[in-house]
Formats: sequence, C-alpha cells, structure tokens
Amino acid sequence: MTPPLQGLRVLDLATLFAGPMCATLLGDFGAEVIKVEHPAKPDPSRGHGPAKDGVGLWWKVLGRNKRAITLDLSTPGGRATLLRLAATADVVVENFRPGTLEKWGLGWEELSNANPRLVLTRVTAFGQFGPYSHRPGFGTLAEAMSGFAAITGEPQGPPTLPPFGLADSIAALATAYAVMTALTARDTTGRGQVVDMAIIEPILAVLGPHPLWYDQLGYLQPRTGNRSRNNAPRNIYRTADGCWLAVSTSAQSIAERVMHLVGRPELIDEPWFGTGTGRAEHADVLDEAVGGWIARQTRTDALAAFEKAEAAIAPIYDIRDVMEDPQFQALDTITEVPDPELGPLRMQNVLFRLSDTPGAIRWAGRPHGADTEEVLAELGLTPADITALRTQGAL
Repeated sequence: MTPPLQGLRVLDLATLFAGPMCATLLGDFGAEVIKVEHPAKPDPSRGHGPAKDGVGLWWKVLGRNKRAITLDLSTPGGRATLLRLAATADVVVENFRPGTLEKWGLGWEELSNANPRLVLTRVTAFGQFGPYSHRPGFGTLAEAMSGFAAITGEPQGPPTLPPFGLADSIAALATAYAVMTALTARDTTGRGQVVDMAIIEPILAVLGPHPLWYDQLGYLQPRTGNRSRNNAPRNIYRTADGCWLAVSTSAQSIAERVMHLVGRPELIDEPWFGTGTGRAEHADVLDEAVGGWIARQTRTDALAAFEKAEAAIAPIYDIRDVMEDPQFQALDTITEVPDPELGPLRMQNVLFRLSDTPGAIRWAGRPHGADTEEVLAELGLTPADITALRTQGAL
C-alpha cells in the first residue's frame, strides 16, 4: 500500500523532543523526513539516556524514518543549501529561539520566497511573541507553568513533575495535527503559512475544564494523589501478593458493579452514591471497601473477578510487563525493527492503525550525517560542490 503521506517532504531542523517527534510522527506514515543537524553539534537527544556500544538508544526511536544530513545554517553555504532544500520541501520544522532563523537570513520571508507553498513550523517553549518569547525553555517549564505539576502528587506533598517528556510529547502530537491542518489549508489557498506552537499551550489544553472552573467558580483543584475529585472509587490498591491494581469507576454502572463485587451493595443506596462528585466526597468509605477486598485477593484472582463483573481494573505495569502483555503483543504495540548498528531493536510502533494505508517503521535512527552526500546529490550538487561546502565548514 502507498503510505498516506508519501510525497510529502519534511525538513527537520529541530533538536531534542517536541519538534523532532512531530517530524517522526509524519515520517511514520510515509513522509520523507530529512534531519538537518549541525556538523559539530548533533541533536542532543543522541546523547540523552542510556547508550549501547556508544550509540544513543533514544535517538533510535526519535530519529526513525529520517535521512540524516549535516548543515551549518549560519554559514553562507549552509544558508544557500537549505534554501535549495526548502524549495523542494513541503514542511520545515524548527525550534530555534525566535529571531535565530532571521539572523541567518532564513526567516519566513526568505523561505516563503524560495517556496510559496512551504509550511514553516516553529516550536518553542513560549511562542514567537510575548514577554517570555526569547527565554530559553524546555517541556519541564511547561509542565510547571501549565498547572499540571500543581495538581499532581500527594495532598501533603510537593507539586510533582513527570519523569519523562510529557509536555514535549503532547506538543509533538499537537504540532503534527497543526502541520496537517496547514497542509489541508494549502490545498485551498495554494500557499503555505507559519505554524506557531508554544509548548506551554498543548499541555494546558489537555487539562480540560480547569480554567473554566476557576473563571466561573474560583475553584482550584488540589492535589489528590491517585484519587479523583470527580468520582470514586478511583485509586490504586495493593493485593495480598504485593501487587498494585488501578481501579476506575467514572461510569455510575461500573461503580455499582464494583460495590456488588466487593460485598458492599448497601452503599449504592446512599444518597451521595448517585453522582461522581458525591462518591468522591466519600472516597474514604469507598477506598476502605474496595481496598479491603482487594487486599484479600491475589492479583490474578482480583483481575479475574473484576473482568467477570465487567468492572474496570488494570495492573500497574513497569516496562517489563508492557513488553510481555498479550494485548500489547496482539496490537504489535512494541515492534521489532532491524538496525545495522545494533541489530534487532524493539520500540513503540506507529501511533495508530489505518486499515488501508498503514504507517510503518522503515528504519531506526541513522548515524549523524549518514545521508548528507546522497541527499545533496539528489538536489543537484556535484561531488565538487559537496567538497567545497565541506571545505567551507558548511557540512
């Protein structure tokens, strides 16, 4: 099958996570992604986290389905080469501080003149304008400033940050959506445009009604640990064999089934039980009922009983469990990818399944600059041209 984004060319100039991950998502469904890195300063994600035989493993995921070239955009040769590449591209993804591309003569005016159909995607911590726009920033700051950290953690504990790039990942998903929206608009207008993505905004969007609650009621959600202010029982509970299980009862019918299962059907008749908010206000009672019952069961028995009762429960997994779970295996959520550097690799598969035009991981992250000469030759540069650019320090 022809991948749905085949024929789309994306230049990934970004580093670390939100911008590059957006390009990865596009590449997973057939876009030709050309990763442009500085000759002496590769994407720092190549050095983040554990490595095997000196090869960064995170990069193998983030750099998958990308051709890797080097180009120093601050040099005349690098600038000229990028403009030639941009003339052949549909999308440029960058995450330099506002004004950096303009300083190099590669701002929207120059890129649009080279290719009026180009979509320039700018991913920064705070956006392209406003009092914070020129500040350096990472996803951690977005997790702090969005309100996410303030509501995460135990009631008497400090605000809690996630131990992975949550804000960057959410921003990457939002940016890929924004790119496809801009490309769809191009089908009507014939012209590209600028996508301005501030990492502080998508994570705020997924917090749901919090701004509205504050606007209309002055309500600030406190930290509640694993409980919810909107329904109960909703928590994690420990089994007799020392395992942790997560229970959720967002639907009224599920909450009632759980009470029957744990032998406390009389609680259903309480006047407060009929709403999620009412149940949340009596979480101590419900946690005692559910937690006490689960504490007398093994993990296997508790899961089987909940499944038979058609009530929602899940074990707390670490990544070892994920790799072995039959549902993830059936979905091929963790798939095997051949790699010439490290051999077979297991990593997350593409984000969703399409019945007729599925995505695919064609290769894992490539070595720094591995495709430079091939890509530039396709652009029409001769071996002498490429040698000259190397001599100038542009490659």
